Amino acid sequence: MADDNLPDRFEAVVLPEGVRKLRYEPDTKVEHCGTFYIEREDHTLANLIRAQLLRDDNVLFAAYRVPHPLEHLVVLRVQTRSARYTPLEAFCAALAALKNEAHVLEDELASEVQRWAAVRQTATSATAGAAVGAPPAAPR
Repeated sequence: MADDNLPDRFEAVVLPEGVRKLRYEPDTKVEHCGTFYIEREDHTLANLIRAQLLRDDNVLFAAYRVPHPLEHLVVLRVQTRSARYTPLEAFCAALAALKNEAHVLEDELASEVQRWAAVRQTATSATAGAAVGAPPAAPR
């Protein structure tokens, strides 16, 4: 009964018709600055992008905010050090770096899962072999 006025959960992830996922507006008052509006995202993605942007030496400032907890919108502000490297270029570079990191993580995880499966298979084979042909070990 207390949750009657909460929005439906699907509204947090489903992009309404006619709404763009990402919108960029250059700042007219601050040099080399721009604001990104990312629809249907939250702190998870925003903090990742912000942290990646701050690793870039050409980025002077990067911060985000979520205007309202029931509004699934992230406002990310980026300022670069010079006009030669725009906030849009910095944002694209950060996304590319994060995508690369995700692929590396995916490959490492797959490798570790295969290694774990091989170790498990070896341990299972050794246990099965000991149970079939070998006499039990003497207690110490």
